[in-house]
Amino acid sequence: MLSGQLEPTNEPYAIAKIAGIKLCESYNREYGTDYRSLMPTNLYGPNDNFQSKNAHVIPALISKFHVGKLENKPFVEVWGSGRPLREFLYVDDLAEASIHIMGLDKKILESKVNPMLSHINIGTGEDTSIKDLAQIIKDVVGFCGEIVFNTEMPDGVKRKQLDVSKIENMGWRASMTLKNGLEETYDWFLKNNRE
Repeated sequence: MLSGQLEPTNEPYAIAKIAGIKLCESYNREYGTDYRSLMPTNLYGPNDNFQSKNAHVIPALISKFHVGKLENKPFVEVWGSGRPLREFLYVDDLAEASIHIMGLDKKILESKVNPMLSHINIGTGEDTSIKDLAQIIKDVVGFCGEIVFNTEMPDGVKRKQLDVSKIENMGWRASMTLKNGLEETYDWFLKNNRE
């Protein structure tokens, strides 16, 4: 964190997150508070925003492949080349990680983090290409058409993966596999989709 240029399309969001973390660190040092900052990777799961115009990649693709299946479309378009790598975390894993970190003794936590760089990354430590993600979602949804990558659309950052060694050294590891999490998310979508 704070070691390189921020990605331009993500800059306002990144600055807001960094400001919140630095505020918590400053309060902890100055007032002895015990604020704990978690930095999750890309989240997905039940109750996500599946409106394709402003959804994140997983719910947008679930929605696109679902519509493609219902309308028996010959293909579904995915933006970009499919080469960028992303890490995804199921929401229940984030909840479990949060409870785990809240339950740690303050002295144990302080021995594992730097007071000026105290945030804890929460993720799986594994990334997948957008191409592979689209294929998994296609299979989970049961879409029979083709996947077409629109290379006229931007890819964004080439790779987004967190170093999760700090939280793993504190005894927590994500338990949901991407495929199982996508299956649970699609199941929720089918039961709750109102479109």
